[in-house]
Amino acid sequence: MTAFPRAELEEMIRRFVATNDECGRTGDWEPLARFYAPDAIYSWNNGPKYEFVARGRDEIQKYVMGTEMEGLDKWVYPYVRTLIDDQKGEIIGIWRQIAPVTGDDGKPIEIGGTGGSWFRYGGNWQWAWQRDFFDQGCAGAVFLDLLQKGQLSERMQERMKLGPRMPGWVRRKDFDWYATIADREDEKR
Repeated sequence: MTAFPRAELEEMIRRFVATNDECGRTGDWEPLARFYAPDAIYSWNNGPKYEFVARGRDEIQKYVMGTEMEGLDKWVYPYVRTLIDDQKGEIIGIWRQIAPVTGDDGKPIEIGGTGGSWFRYGGNWQWAWQRDFFDQGCAGAVFLDLLQKGQLSERMQERMKLGPRMPGWVRRKDFDWYATIADREDEKR
C-alpha cells in the first residue's frame, strides 16, 4: 500500500464530499466520475446472490452515476463522518440516504442502518477503488413503503422489476470483491 500525505487525503475527501453535496442539490451525479481513475473499481453488495461492480471510470459514470441513480431524483447522501488512514491511503466515509418525501411525522424519510463508502486513493485526486456498504433490508423496506404509498418514482419501480438484469449486476460467484482489496491483512497472518 502506498502512504499519502494526510493533508492530500483530507483535501481529496473534502473535494469529493463538496461535489457529492452539489450533486445532491442538482440531481446530476455525473460530476463525481472525475474523481475516479480510468481503471478504478467501484462495487457494493446487492444481497445474498448478487454484487454490483463497475470497472473503470466510464462504467462508473454510466452505471453508478447513471443507471443506478435513475429514479432516485432529489435523494441526498450527506456524509456525516470520515476516517482517514494515511499509511494505507484509505478513507471510510459514513453517509445517510435521505428521500425527498416526508413521513407521517413530517421528517424526511431515511433509509436506516449504516451507509458508507470505503475508498482507496490512487493519487492525482482520484480514487482507485471504492466499496459501498448499506443496509439492504432497510433499503428494501423503505422502497416497499414508498411504493405502497404511491411515492416511489416510476423509474425506480422499473429498476426494481429489472433487479439483477440492471447493468453492472453480477452473480456473487463471478465477482470476489475480497480479491480486489489491496494488501489484505488476513493474508499476512
